[in-house]
Amino acid sequence: MGERLMNAAVLNKPLDIEVRKVPVPVPKDDEALVKVRCIGICGSDVHYYEHGRIGRFVVEAPIILGHELAGEVVEVGAKVKNVAVGDRVAVEPGVTCGTCAYCKSGRYNLCPDVVFLATPPVDGAWAEYVAIRSDFLFKLPDGMSFEQGALLEPLSVGIHAMKRGGVTPADRVLVTGLGPIGLLAAQAARLFGVTEIYGTDVVPFRRELALQMGVTAAIDPSRENVAERLMELTGGEGVDVLIETSGSGRAIRDAVHTVKRGGRIVQVGMPAEGEIPIDINRLVDAELNVYGVFRYANTYPAAIQALSRSNLDLEKVITHKFPLKDIREAVEMARTQKDRSIKIMIYPHEMS
Repeated sequence: MGERLMNAAVLNKPLDIEVRKVPVPVPKDDEALVKVRCIGICGSDVHYYEHGRIGRFVVEAPIILGHELAGEVVEVGAKVKNVAVGDRVAVEPGVTCGTCAYCKSGRYNLCPDVVFLATPPVDGAWAEYVAIRSDFLFKLPDGMSFEQGALLEPLSVGIHAMKRGGVTPADRVLVTGLGPIGLLAAQAARLFGVTEIYGTDVVPFRRELALQMGVTAAIDPSRENVAERLMELTGGEGVDVLIETSGSGRAIRDAVHTVKRGGRIVQVGMPAEGEIPIDINRLVDAELNVYGVFRYANTYPAAIQALSRSNLDLEKVITHKFPLKDIREAVEMARTQKDRSIKIMIYPHEMS
């Protein structure tokens, strides 16, 4: 029998991507083969497509991108017991070693030996099929769509940010940057019981969508003083937690002056510059807590359970859908039309 082939979107070099035939992965004993039903375009995918690198991760050979996905199990390895053929699953894309100190302590997102889809040199899942270790597959409830399953990955960043910031229902939360991660971080805040959520973004379309998705107020930082406006909106109380997702140097610098005394800053966005000046006197005087966020850990089961019992409509962030054959058009839209696109979904098989 000949080798099975599938369609996959391969990035040859920056701005050069094509759909071509590649071998279908063969699952190992502890892996399952998943038919990819729906997969998102992430900002990191766009960055690799445009620049060929993110920090220390460099595209040195052709690579398949994509890591936000859900699909159907079509084959399982001999030792797989937690999923079966026909199961609808979300895929957590970072497979860790499970034995290092970080993994053992529950902070497996810091595992030095993680194999993360679409992080060079590891291929991702802009393809018809992907093989993944089965303990990183999570069954979707019958009422949860493949689209929601794919959005669990960026939502997990928001959930992890809430956990890092110790967010409670009593907190007022500000999310700076209302792209896909920011919008889903706001939804994560709602899952944590927060009822007063503010957002900032310079793009009107994103502010409007945030309001539609339950944000209390959306501020344009290019036109208003964010700290002053927040004091007006909160009756002089200010915000307890600031979730920074934009990666904007200005937003990062301003964070210590935007959050209230005794507040918490959770840094999610990765700035273009590696070093940004911060007013340390303000940080010390206001006794602020600052937390970094790197991906997520232990979020998928909780996210699935919480979403299945909530009325949140995550799919509002999906603004466009493309078949895999149109991947170049889809990525170019994500790269150049940020004023009207948020989350773009790709369908390697039939369109949803």
